[in-house]
Amino acid sequence: MRIIINNPRSRANPVSIQDRQVEERLTEAGIRYTGGRREVVAALGGADGPRSAAELHQDLAGRVPVSSVYRTLAVLEEAGVVEPHHGARGVTRYEIAEWLAGHHHHLVCIACGAVEDIELPPKLELQLERLVGQVSGLSSFSASGHSLEVDGRCARCA
Repeated sequence: MRIIINNPRSRANPVSIQDRQVEERLTEAGIRYTGGRREVVAALGGADGPRSAAELHQDLAGRVPVSSVYRTLAVLEEAGVVEPHHGARGVTRYEIAEWLAGHHHHLVCIACGAVEDIELPPKLELQLERLVGQVSGLSSFSASGHSLEVDGRCARCA
């Protein structure tokens, strides 16, 4: 869900809450929130799952040079704004960090590499949290969170 708040100084440029949070995080880290970085964050925020640098460059239709996309992703990852997901065939895909986008899981296609976000119903998420606790207990491990990636074939590749 994306919430838009109108900036009273400029009705033509609505700013999302997420965009303001990213700007605050980067400012605290002494990092400028440039136009290219805004473009990458907006593209990731509008994506239906994690995206690779090449996919982002394509999504941005060349508005941000591919070398800048890679640098931007590295800066945003270091600042905790995006999270990498190392997937099949050595491709790293990025998405907006959970603290910004909310908790979710992934369905990963083993044929084409597509990654789809999925949010579990609360009852199922609770069952998963219990299972994580049980698995952690087998090794005296203290889990601080979890993520689930389900490998299979997407509808296009099935």
